[in-house]
This record gives sequence, structure tokens and C-alpha cells, in this order.
Amino acid sequence: MSPSMTDASAHSPLGNPIGDVDSLLLGFERLGYVADTALVTAIYLGMRLPKPLLIEGHAGLGKTEVAKVLASLLGTRLIRLQCYEGLDVSSAVYEWNYQKQLLAIKLQEKSDQTVEEKEKHIFSKEFLLQRPLLLSVLEEDAPPVLLIDEIDRADEAFEAFLLELLSDFQITVPELGTIKARHIPYVFLTSNRSRELSDALKRRCLYHWIDYPSFDKEMKIVRARLPRVERELASQVVRVVQAVRQLDLTKPPGVAETLDCAQAAMSLGKDRLDVETVEQTLGCLAKLMEDVATLRAAGIEKIVAQSN
Repeated sequence: MSPSMTDASAHSPLGNPIGDVDSLLLGFERLGYVADTALVTAIYLGMRLPKPLLIEGHAGLGKTEVAKVLASLLGTRLIRLQCYEGLDVSSAVYEWNYQKQLLAIKLQEKSDQTVEEKEKHIFSKEFLLQRPLLLSVLEEDAPPVLLIDEIDRADEAFEAFLLELLSDFQITVPELGTIKARHIPYVFLTSNRSRELSDALKRRCLYHWIDYPSFDKEMKIVRARLPRVERELASQVVRVVQAVRQLDLTKPPGVAETLDCAQAAMSLGKDRLDVETVEQTLGCLAKLMEDVATLRAAGIEKIVAQSN
């Protein structure tokens, strides 16, 4: 049986039951995350159905933050699995504590237990090292938020392993059998689309694409996350970043870079953006030597002038 929304809302530190999309949207806004109705609706439906939510989009647009904010909103545990090339079961799900098992075998050498009894003991949960995916199904207190971050970095074999968890919310450990989730976790997968994900994985998930925000939305984000920034400075920073995104960069700046630029300008005591400030904080905008060269070739003075 899937967890009800009232069960989840009982853990909310905001004291506001998450009974519909509007109240969930309000909760995100209270925690400083500016989301549109489409994203919050996808989150709400993922919780209600329940189904994992796959969120794709360019880097630095707040995909990972969605899971973090929801965990804070619900007052529940966030379990994060950071994916990478070569990720395997022992790092993502479980592995046996071999040293402890060997010690147990040594201690049992003179016992009267049968071989089957000894084997059952050393392959019990006492010797199991729980990794993020297994932790998510063993959580006892409340439904956790499980974040499988940058799934596109893992390989197709790991994707295939995930299918059991994503469809049935259970994990099979050969020595112990199938372990079903006591509380179905709220599962989020993020992807920067560095490769295409399998159809089998996509079919098990709801889907949402996060695009670069409009000027008004990005301004709202900056003001929510950096309330002390002057409105004029925030406006200039957003216009500069949005202009830079139009250039042919390998890694265009996301909202995270917008916030970095605004905060860097504030740290330098600036209340307006000028060419010198952009030059000083160029490392907030461009993260590759080639992108720095492209930006300078486009003309920093021109970009700053257009932001006024």
C-alpha cells in the first residue's frame, strides 16, 4: 500500500498539510525554492501514485535541490546516491562485511552449530553493510526521499539493476531474499542528458524537464535565495547571465552560476555590475578555458552595456 499524503505531511516542519498542488507549491516557496506549477504537479503526482520522478535539464538549474527541499518540507530523511561511471551494487546497494564474517567464522569453529546454522548467521543483517538504495527500503520511521543523482553518469547495467526498485520498491539480496520497502520512498532521479537513458527506466518514471528560466523567474530566484542583493545588481547579473547563455559555450551557466555571480559581486562590495567586476568574477560564469575565450571574443563590454 502506498503512503498517503497525510502520512507524509505529518512530518512537515511547516505545519502545513500537503493536501494539494497549491499547498506543496507554497511549501517550496517558503523554503526559498522558486518552482513553477508544472514541476510541483509532477512532484505531487509522484508522491500520490506513487512513482519515481525523473527530472532532466541542463546543469545548475536546481534538479538536485528539488529532493533536498522536499525532504526538508516533509521533515524526513534524505538518502542520496551520487552516480558515476563504474557504479556497482556494492557501492549503491549493499556489500558484506567480509572481515567481520571471517572473525565470526573463526569464533564459530568449535561451536556445535551445523554448517547451515553457521552460514545463516554470517549472512544475516548483522554483517550487511547498507548502501543508499538498501537504506531507502529499510527506513522504518517514515517514507524517506531517495535521490539518485546524475543517473546518466552510471552505465546501462546499473540502470537495469534499478528497475526492480523503481517498479516494485523492493531489493533482492540473494542470501536474504527480497526486501520490500516498509515505507515507499519518494524517489527522484536527475539527469543532465550526457547520454540517453533506457526506455525501460523511463517507463517506470514520471518525467519533467527543467529549462532555463525566464528573466522574471530568474529574478525571483535570486531575490529568494539572496534577499540582501540590491534589485538593480540582481537585474544586471540576470541579464548578463542570460546573454551569456546565448553564446556558443560548451557549458552554459545555470541558475547556480547566476547566484554565484550575484554573491561574488556583493562580496566585492558592488551595487552595480561593470566590466571590471565581470572580469574579476569570470570564473563564476565560465568553467572552461574555451568558454572564457568565447565570452571575451563576444565582448564583455557589449554584454555589460546591454544589461543596463
